[in-house]
Order: sequence, then structure tokens, then C-alpha cells
Amino acid sequence: MAERNLNFDEIIERHNTNSLKYDTAAKNGLPGDVLPLWVADMDFRVSSYIQDAVIKQAEHGIYGYSDVGSGYFDAAAGWMKKQFDWETKEDWLIRTPGVVFALAAAVKALTSEGDGVIIQRPVYYPFGAVISNNNRRVVDNTLKVDENGYYSIDFEDFEHKIISENVKLFILCNPHNPSGRVFGREELEKLGNICLKYNVIVVSDEIHSDLVFEGRHTVFASVKPEFAENCVICTAPSKTFNIAGLQVSNIFAPNKKIRQAIKNEINSLGYSRLNSAGLAACEAAYRHGGEWYDAMKKYVKANMDFMYDYIQKNIPELKMRKPEGTYLVWIDFRGLGLSDKQIDDLAINKAKLWLDSGRIFGDTGSGFQRVNVACPRKLLEQALERLEKAISLITANAL
Repeated sequence: MAERNLNFDEIIERHNTNSLKYDTAAKNGLPGDVLPLWVADMDFRVSSYIQDAVIKQAEHGIYGYSDVGSGYFDAAAGWMKKQFDWETKEDWLIRTPGVVFALAAAVKALTSEGDGVIIQRPVYYPFGAVISNNNRRVVDNTLKVDENGYYSIDFEDFEHKIISENVKLFILCNPHNPSGRVFGREELEKLGNICLKYNVIVVSDEIHSDLVFEGRHTVFASVKPEFAENCVICTAPSKTFNIAGLQVSNIFAPNKKIRQAIKNEINSLGYSRLNSAGLAACEAAYRHGGEWYDAMKKYVKANMDFMYDYIQKNIPELKMRKPEGTYLVWIDFRGLGLSDKQIDDLAINKAKLWLDSGRIFGDTGSGFQRVNVACPRKLLEQALERLEKAISLITANAL
């Protein structure tokens, strides 16, 4: 059976499908005609193997409590081995409905109220929420950025903050959202050694690990055996295969004590069984989705190249650095000399685009916007044309 869903140019109508991306503009106080390029799901139809697996599940007609056999783990482990040369064990696996759920469970299980949890802003905004909402302290090891938009880690500040802020846990984001950095083995080794030195557990969000365009993703646990015993690796098929709504994530915790603490926390919340359709979709994705995945990555990379060239040629007021990973592009609007409120107004009301405002990723996101380019080229071109027109009007009025 051949893969059928490889036409990424197809524009699929998503309005009136209960889509968070397309059907909630009015609820969020935005004009109804905005083009949404914000939340991280794709506008591509999923692999036909995933679609068929979910249809088969639906046609059975009974949707009772579900569990999985060893075949599910074999599929997930096979994917991790093929993509990252990382060997996993079945007893390491904790299945959760999402990575953010797992992050919250880890924060509660592995720290106490008042403890410091370190993150690296600008970073995916739920990181701060799962810390502060559970009465822990957000400690920020702000990433450094140069004039070319390249982000790097301030290791001296990282170690200083761990000591001075009584940090117990580090939530790593790699590939990094929204900067697009893919931290290399040497960087991960430096971070890991500091965390070992001060008994800081690492929770590594690697949900975008399959979406690397420059270099190769390194699983944090694979850097050193000692790191594996001091970390939790958070993965999911959701970003890779566009199945976030099916709510399934695979969390690997090699250390038995850490693993049991997280399981106990999840059990205390009363959550015990995952969505049966999500389990079927995940196994199908990892077993049969390779052709779709390869084609999708090629298309998204071409979208990034198209966007970069378009901005260079037509909107030089903006700065874009091609991301090493993720399908999210971090655009620097600071050259326009506008406030965050004015940039948001430009995007929403003048360009009629729904983007993610950089300020929600932390203070160091001020002046930026995050753009999801996992969409048909025609939609991306339309968005860029709208943005070009809106900015040209602003610059013309300033003359």
C-alpha cells in the first residue's frame, strides 16, 4: 500500500472543524479574516497510514478503555533508534497525553514548593506556566543573541543561577522553540556536567527532535551514561506527524527512582489510560510514516528558503535567520522601531495575520514574532504579501 497524502500544496479547509488555529480568532478578540500562522500544528493532511489506522479504529464501533502491547513500544523504540541511534528500554516509557502535561508532572514530582526551576528564555511559554502555577520559582538563564540572530548559551550565568537560586530542576528545550537552535553534543555536555555537579535533574523537551534541518539532533540521555540516570526525555509524534489533537506523548525516564516519582504524580491526578485513537496513530506513524515524513521535511525546508529569500528581497526591514530545527521561524521586527503593541497591531489589524507575539516567550522575545511555516506555499506567500504591504504603508508614512 502506497502513501497517498503527499500533496502538501493542497489547501484544506479547516474553518468550522473546531480548529484551535482557525476557529477561535473571535474568541481571542481578533478579526475573523486573519490568516493564522501561530499555533504549532501543520496545515497538511496526515500520512495516509495514520488516517487509515484511525478510520479502522473508528469503524470497529467500540471505544472502550485501551492499552497497548509490546508492538507499540517496538515502533516507538525503532523510530528513536533509526532517527537518533538511541537505544531505549520498555520499562523506561511513560505514556502521557502531552509533553506539557509531562513537564508539569515532573515539576511536581521532582521539586518542592519554592524550589527554583531553570529555563532558557525566550522559550516556549508553557515552561514558565507549569513552574509558577505549581508554586515553584522560574529562574531564567537567558540565551545570548548576536547581531545575526544566532542564539547561544551563557554557561557562566547558568551555573551562577543554579547556585544562587537553589535550582533543583532544569527544563531544556532542544530543538529550541522559538529560536530554532539545535544544541550540539558539546553544548549539551557542558549543561549536563553542570547539572550533575549541583544535583540538578534535567527534563529535556525534545518534541521537535525529528524536525532538524541543519546538523543532527542529539538525545540528551545519549551524551553520557551519567546523564541518562539524571534526566527525563520528552518526545511525541504530535509535531512530526501533525497529530497533536490525538494527545499522545512518549516520555522516557531511565532512572527508576525518577520514573516512579513521575508515575506516582500522574497517578495522583487520576490519569491512567490514553486516547485509543492516539495510540493507534502513534504506532502507525512510527511504523509506516517515513515516506510522508521525509517529503514533509523537504517541503517545509523549501518554505523556509522561500520565506528567507522573500524577506531579503521585499521586506529588508525584518531580519530572519533560518532555523536549524522546528518549523517555526523567529522574525526580528525591531528594525521597524515599533513597540510590541504596535507590532502586534501591524500583524493583526494591518496585515491580517495571526502570529505568536514574541513577548509571550519572555521579555527577551520583545520585538519578535513567531511564524509557523508548515503550510501550503500559497498560504505562506499570501501571508508574506500581506506583511510586505502593511510594512510598506508604515514606512511610506514615516517618510
